[in-house]
Amino acid sequence: MTSEFKWSWAVDKFRRLSTGVPGLDKLLAGGIPEGFMVAAVGEPGTGKTVFSIHFAYQAIRDGEKAIYVTTEESRESLLRQAEMLGFDFRRAVREGRMVIIDALMRDRDDPWSIEDLTVESLVEKVIEAKRFLGYGHARLVVDSMSAFWLDKPAMARKYSYQLKRTLYKWGMTILATSQYAITTEKGFGFGIEHVADGVIRFSRQIMGWRIQRYLLIEKMRQTPHDQRVWLIDIRSGEGIVLLRPADMTKGEAYMERGFKKSIE
Repeated sequence: MTSEFKWSWAVDKFRRLSTGVPGLDKLLAGGIPEGFMVAAVGEPGTGKTVFSIHFAYQAIRDGEKAIYVTTEESRESLLRQAEMLGFDFRRAVREGRMVIIDALMRDRDDPWSIEDLTVESLVEKVIEAKRFLGYGHARLVVDSMSAFWLDKPAMARKYSYQLKRTLYKWGMTILATSQYAITTEKGFGFGIEHVADGVIRFSRQIMGWRIQRYLLIEKMRQTPHDQRVWLIDIRSGEGIVLLRPADMTKGEAYMERGFKKSIE
């Protein structure tokens, strides 16, 4: 286990954005650099969507704009989930500070829906949403990018790069989630991790007949970040709660393949 993380930079050259998760910004030298594309990766049920909700709503708290693309649940489902966690997405949408693009239901009569699940359609609709929200920086969440390459995983890197390159000039900071398969614990194509400026990995295992969830900052360019595995909890009305670093002496092992050996 590494020693406690300390930020030693005297001057930071970046404007950093808060993740919205209490305590996590401190592990990222103050937050995520503006303009970055960050990937939140992991198996289903590990906390990626909850983290995305935190990240998007923090834009509203900071007086900025947010665009949220949901590909694996409907807009209404996302709105209800945000409410359960204590985040009022409905009000943000109503006040014109947030756009939720529904890429699951694909309703032709819905102006914020994507009919064709292609990266080209995604980019076009995101730019339309950015114009609607107006001038200034905006946060973009794509939850998840895996939906765009499920039948062609070899295209993952190309699609991720296309999204990053095209939207960079539109003044956005991007958080994109990517699913890992339950059976193999591997990513679909391993493309987004290579393209992303940062990678935050979520994981889970069964301990004491209950689910234990973990978070690990694997990569964040130009940022001195914490390198420990952290125990997290997801609580109603709060969202993600950062608990403490995992303790190997208590059997709190990070069990996913390829990572257990690295901390033993």
